[in-house]
Amino acid sequence: MTAIRVLIVDDHTLFREGLQAIFQAEQDIEVVGEAASGLEAIEQTRQLQPNVILMDIKMGDLNGVEACKRILSEQPEVGIIMLTMLEDSDSLFAAMSAGAKSYILKGADKAEVLKTIRAVARGDVLFGSVIAERITGLFRNLDRTQVKDLKTSEFMDLTPREHEILELIAQGLNNQAIAVSLGITGKTVSNHISNIFNKLQVVDRAQAIIKAREAGLGQDADR
Repeated sequence: MTAIRVLIVDDHTLFREGLQAIFQAEQDIEVVGEAASGLEAIEQTRQLQPNVILMDIKMGDLNGVEACKRILSEQPEVGIIMLTMLEDSDSLFAAMSAGAKSYILKGADKAEVLKTIRAVARGDVLFGSVIAERITGLFRNLDRTQVKDLKTSEFMDLTPREHEILELIAQGLNNQAIAVSLGITGKTVSNHISNIFNKLQVVDRAQAIIKAREAGLGQDADR
């Protein structure tokens, strides 16, 4: 039986070593290499031709989502599993959009990690129970207007959190009010708004509100 060739990508040495220890006793899994950054992962993938990549989602030079996109543009047959410490909806949505075949928490047990690797190596898409519930929640919380917007080219790249903030912008809320409403910091709100402006190709809040209103967002403010 041909072993599954695995590349481990994480900027923490101890975590990489921990994964190595998990795989040592598995005859059908071979760790062919390690990488400590997104850029290194891209180069290692070219050289080592792994079947599966365990990819940390947050790294210094190039995050796991962007590395995933670049790798799959060159080698779409590689199965990429995103690793993260947090159950973050934005990161989950971004990983799925980038083409990741699975997304597991770093606290997952050995059995779940091995099951996921073997499933992804077969070409399956697999999410653990916690992540599956989060995905279900993401789509359950999208109302009809949001579903329509996700299908339009201008709104397709927005994450669920960015949709939520754009809705509040369209209702006329300022950054401080949005931060209080969502329980996040003002800096986080500003970062999201910058991303929204870039994705919608607008230069200011007024243009963003116009586009959002045209798409049907912000209607609650008129009621």
